[in-house]
Amino acid sequence: MTLKVIQQRSIWWAISGVVILAGLIAMLISWQQIGAPLRPSLDFVGGTRLQLERDCAQPNNCTEPIDPAIVRQVLESQNLASSSIQIVGQDQQAVSLRTSFLSPDQRSQLQDALSKELGAFDPQKTQIDTVGPTIGRQLFTSGLLALVLSFVGIMVYVGFRFQPDFAVFAIVALFHDVLITVGIFAILGLTLGIEVDSLFIVALLTIVGFSVNDTVVIYDRIRETTQVDGDRSINEIVDDAVNQTLARSINTTLTALLPLTAIFFLGGDTLKYFALALIIGFLAGAYSSIFIASTMLAWWRVRSERTVSATPIEGN
Repeated sequence: MTLKVIQQRSIWWAISGVVILAGLIAMLISWQQIGAPLRPSLDFVGGTRLQLERDCAQPNNCTEPIDPAIVRQVLESQNLASSSIQIVGQDQQAVSLRTSFLSPDQRSQLQDALSKELGAFDPQKTQIDTVGPTIGRQLFTSGLLALVLSFVGIMVYVGFRFQPDFAVFAIVALFHDVLITVGIFAILGLTLGIEVDSLFIVALLTIVGFSVNDTVVIYDRIRETTQVDGDRSINEIVDDAVNQTLARSINTTLTALLPLTAIFFLGGDTLKYFALALIIGFLAGAYSSIFIASTMLAWWRVRSERTVSATPIEGN
């Protein structure tokens, strides 16, 4: 299979543009609705999450599903009206709540009030997570700082190993991968209520490292071909470099996706969306290495050569 990446680059760019635009629109809508581009989990905003499930071993305790209106009334009586409510579990016999930070006494009061209205809860299935707001902010700040430092380090490395324009378009490709991953999670947050936690930052850092590896392999082949056969046009060189490394890029990506797919379906709730972020990011990374970083480099080199050739020489 031989790809004509340069000849069809407008198609590749358009596909990326549409996906990124959809994600940006979703982030804007999310910002207007909840004040953040993504739906943040407890890790970032701080607070308390409680998941309570009825004890169906008790007679007549689970005859009807939990009514969210009753839960809302109880929360309002506890001055927790702004809390989020989600009815979960088999036959909707469990409720997941995210509230502001609650002390142990406040949690007990809330559980007692809910038990009076909804019936007894199974203590073995009760889940409580609490994160202070200060810790949440620290996690968010540290994650963003790590992401920025990784971009800077990659740009310096690629710039020294290759040339400055190689580094610029490698960073463009990484932004592409991060924007697509974040944008899809913004869409999922709006449509399915999916939240992002500290593992999402870890996933973004992993995506950046994976994507730049593929890009460096293609760039290395472009540099080698240019040194050996520099008289050829950059468009031909890029096409050949992409096709020579295509099988490796596809095999590497598929090999990484197989265990991630298994984790997504079998790994449980804790790792499910971490694996999903990696799946999205790795696919975007392979795409950007093949269709974005290489084609933009060729476009820039051709444009630069035309600019130089069009510049008048002094004295003529």
